[in-house]
Amino acid sequence: MALKLPSVALPAMASFGSPKFSMASIVHPGLKKVENLKTTLMPHQDQQVQVKHSMPPQKMEIFKSLDKWVADNILIHLKSPEKSWQPQDFLPDSKSDGFFEQVKELQERAKGIPDDYFVVLVGDMITEEALPTYQTILNITDGIKDETGASLSSWAIWNRAWTAEENRHGDLLNKYLYLSGRVDMRQIEKTIQYLIGAGMDWKMENNPYLTFIYTSFQERATFISHKNTAKLAGEYGDTELAKVCGFIAADEKRHEAAYTKIIEKLFKIDPDETVQAFASMMRKRITMPAHLMYDGRDENLFDHFSTVAQRLGVYTTKDYTDVLEFLVDRWKVKELTGLSGDGRKAQDYVCELPLRLRKLEEKAHLIAKQAPTISFSWI
Repeated sequence: MALKLPSVALPAMASFGSPKFSMASIVHPGLKKVENLKTTLMPHQDQQVQVKHSMPPQKMEIFKSLDKWVADNILIHLKSPEKSWQPQDFLPDSKSDGFFEQVKELQERAKGIPDDYFVVLVGDMITEEALPTYQTILNITDGIKDETGASLSSWAIWNRAWTAEENRHGDLLNKYLYLSGRVDMRQIEKTIQYLIGAGMDWKMENNPYLTFIYTSFQERATFISHKNTAKLAGEYGDTELAKVCGFIAADEKRHEAAYTKIIEKLFKIDPDETVQAFASMMRKRITMPAHLMYDGRDENLFDHFSTVAQRLGVYTTKDYTDVLEFLVDRWKVKELTGLSGDGRKAQDYVCELPLRLRKLEEKAHLIAKQAPTISFSWI
């Protein structure tokens, strides 16, 4: 929430014979421009004051001690650039004599796809393109940060290599959308610039317990979203686009496996702290990475995008609850023993939450179905 400064009475105008001035008259016009620019670049939603560095110092040793375990168990979920797919594998070849014919074929396939689908695909692409923010989050997280920018710690290698793999997703979708001829790329590019400038408010407190709960949840959520866009593209007759979304979904699934494995390890060595972190993130609610998206026009752009995704069945309230339920089962949270009083309360909360959320699914679907059609600047 934005802080409101108290109003201050300005001094009265000087009496006759004194120099006449007001406070406004001594404000340099350049300062006004700076303040106006700052306002423009700030997130277009009020943000709550966030807790920082909530992990107790003694817990740092846990993450330092896991360096070899990360090398042996987490880095195996990465692929070398030589064995990875690249965006060009799915796009028209600009050095080919048949390039323009390939572009025309891509555009012909795209013609039969509804606008709502492109709204979701653009939103997914913008989310992927905000990657600088995600790497920044990892590199300010206590215990796992890249101290030098080229650290050889296993945590730092994962952070950089994960970012490099994810970078292909935005590149591929961006180029596809540009070639499709179905979207306003300048408006999309503005939205990306606004979003990266706004940052994210994930409420993770520079705490790796909270961070890895979030990334486990989010990687599975993005896997579901891309999997569903792949399915719909196939139904609309664009098998090439279905392939694009499917390969991105497979990457997200692989990354999900890594992050959930980290939390599984933490549950084994520090179950009390980990289950409390799980409950903490779920009480705050897992916020999607692009929740601060803005295109210069629509103050509620993310909500409108989310409504379309719910209506199309790409990512829904049901999916959110399914992810939570999956993680509770994956980490065997119900079977935890030997917890403190706070740990048991956290355990009860996360285990009972899916049932409470299920009651909201039908209402959320109905609201999305009945929502008025919104015009998006991207389309």
